[in-house]
Amino acid sequence: MPITTSESSPTSSETKSAEAPAKKPRRSRRRKTAHLKMVPATKELRESLRACCQAVASTLDPALPPNKDQLEAIARKILDDQGQPDGFLGWMMVVLSSCFWETQIQSIPHNRRLFLLPHCLKHAEGCPADYDEFGLACKTCGACSIADFRATAERLGYKVLVAEGSPIVLKIIVSGHVDAIVGVACLNVLEKAIDKIMLAGIPCMAVPLLSSDCRNTSVDEDWVDQMVRVPHEASNQQTRSYLHLLRKSSQLFELDTLEQLAPKLRSKPTAEAGWSEPELDPLSATENIAYEFLARGGKYSRPFITLAVYDALKETDATLSNGQEVVEGWSDSIFRTAMAIETFHKASLVHDDIEDADPFRYGEETLHRQYGIPTAINVGDYLVGMGYRLVSRDRKELGAETAADILDYLASAHQRLAEGQGAELIWRDARDKCLKPIDALKIYALKTAPAFEAAFYSGVRLAGSAEDYLDVIKTFSRNLGVAFQILNDLKDFEKDDDNKKQTGSDILGGRPTVLWALALEGLKDNLREELIALMDSNSQQTPHQRVNRVRQLYFEAGVFETAYALVDKHQQKAEDIADSVESDELRRLLYYLVDTVLDRTEDVTPTIEITDLSYQEVLPIVSSETK
Repeated sequence: MPITTSESSPTSSETKSAEAPAKKPRRSRRRKTAHLKMVPATKELRESLRACCQAVASTLDPALPPNKDQLEAIARKILDDQGQPDGFLGWMMVVLSSCFWETQIQSIPHNRRLFLLPHCLKHAEGCPADYDEFGLACKTCGACSIADFRATAERLGYKVLVAEGSPIVLKIIVSGHVDAIVGVACLNVLEKAIDKIMLAGIPCMAVPLLSSDCRNTSVDEDWVDQMVRVPHEASNQQTRSYLHLLRKSSQLFELDTLEQLAPKLRSKPTAEAGWSEPELDPLSATENIAYEFLARGGKYSRPFITLAVYDALKETDATLSNGQEVVEGWSDSIFRTAMAIETFHKASLVHDDIEDADPFRYGEETLHRQYGIPTAINVGDYLVGMGYRLVSRDRKELGAETAADILDYLASAHQRLAEGQGAELIWRDARDKCLKPIDALKIYALKTAPAFEAAFYSGVRLAGSAEDYLDVIKTFSRNLGVAFQILNDLKDFEKDDDNKKQTGSDILGGRPTVLWALALEGLKDNLREELIALMDSNSQQTPHQRVNRVRQLYFEAGVFETAYALVDKHQQKAEDIADSVESDELRRLLYYLVDTVLDRTEDVTPTIEITDLSYQEVLPIVSSETK
C-alpha cells in the first residue's frame, strides 16, 4: 500500500468516488514518510478509524481502484474530520485500501489467494524454523501466532508464504498461481512491496503490524482472522486491473510460448545426425542461447506497454475480470509485435554489458562472461534479426502499411539508441571528463527513451492510425525515459538487486551520468579536480574507497537533491502529457506507467530551485520518424 504523500490539498469531491484520473496536473514531489507511519495506540481508536474507512470505501466507484493521490486525499480528509494527526496517514491508507478491495477479494476462491505473513511475528529467541528460497519454513511448533494463522489459512485452501514483502510476491501473482493477496506486514514493508500490486489493480488486503521493530512484533489478531475468513461469494462487480496484461507480457517469454509464437529455425539434432552431444551442435547453439536469454528474466515492461496501449485504444476491456479470455482472443501477430520490442531491448543489454564490462545481469553472469565476447556479440546480433522478423513475418495479417510503419519506427529507435550508447562510449574513452548536465540529459534521451517510444508506437499503430498520437508518444516517452534513467543512476549508489551486484558501477565503469555532471558544476576547483581523478581506473585507491569518496563529494555538491528535483521536473512533464489525452483508458495507463516506472518509496526532498535543463530544446525531432 502506498505511504507516499503529495503536496496537494484534498477536496471533498475526492472522497466521493475514485473516478478516472482527472485531467489536471498531479503533484509529483514526495516527502519523507517516516513520520507518517504511526499506528493508533489503542484498539478502540483503530476500530473507530477502520469503521470510518469502511463507510467511505463503500461510496467509492468499485470499477476503478483509487490511485495513490486519491487514497492520500481521502485518508487525510478522514483524519481531519476525526481530529487525528497526519502521523496516522500511512496506516489509514492501508486500511482504506483494504476496505475497498474486500468485495473483490470475496469474488476470488480461497485457493486462488496468497496469504503473506512476516517472519518478524516469530519469537526471536529459540525459533526452530529455517529459511528456504521462499522465506521462513515454519515448523508449526505453536510458540507464536504464525502457526495459528497459517493453519487457519491452509484449511481454507490458501497458499501461504512467510517472508518479507519482496519481488517474489509480484512474481507469484504474475505467474498465474494466485489472483489476490492478503497479508500482514509493517508499514515500511507495505509501502515498498504492496504498492506496485495495488497500482496494477491486483486485489489485496493487509493488516498492519502494531510496530516496525522487526522482532517479536504483534498485530490485531482478530482483524487478521476476519481477513483470512472473508468468504468466497460470486460477484458481478468489475474492478479494472492490469493483471491479465502483466501476465501475458511475462508468459510470452516462457520457453514453450516463445517456441510456439516464434518457432526455432534450427531443430535440435539427434545422435543419428552425427552429434552425440546435442547441446554442443554449433548450428543451433546461437539460437538456443538467445532463446534462453530472452526467457531469463526482466520486468517485460516494454511488451506490456504495447499490449496495454493496444487494449486502451481498441477498448477491448482486457482490464476487466474476464481479461484473460479477451487477451487470448487476440491475434498472434499482436503478441509477436510486442515481443519484438523486448527482443531488441535484450539485444541492447547483451551489447551494453560487453561495452560496459558488466559482470552480472538478472542476478547471473552476463553472456560474455559465460560464453566469451565473440559469442555474446553474435547472440546480440541474432536477437536484432529476430526482432525485425517477428514483425515482418506478419505483414499480411497486420497489413503491409502497418507492418512497414512499425518496422520503420523500430529501426529509427534502434539507431537513436546506438547513437546514445556511442556518445556514452566516446565520452568514457575521452581524456576530458568534463560534462554538462544538458549533455548528460541528451545522452539519456537517446539511450532510454527510444525503447519506450517504440513500445508505445507499436501499440498505437496496431490499434489504428498513429497520426494523432505522435507528439504524445515522443514527449511522454522522453520525459519518462529521462526520469527513469536518473533514478537508475541514483540506484547505482544503493544496491540494484534487480540487475547488478556492484554499487557505484557507473563511476568504476567511467560512464557519464547527470550526477557526475551536476557534481562538476557544483564543486569548487580543488574538489572538482579530485572528483575527476577518482574516475581514473589507475587510481591508487581501492574501488570501494573511490565510490565512497565520490558519494561524499556528491553530497558536498548537493547532487542527490538536485537529481531528485530533476526527476520531479520530468515526471511532472510526463503527467502534463497524460492530462492532455482524451481517452480515459489511455490516460489511466499513462498515470500507471508514471507511478510504476518512476517508483520511489522515499527520496530526498528537493531544497533548491533548478534551471530549465530541457534536452528537447537541443535535441531535434527528425521528421522521418513520424512516418
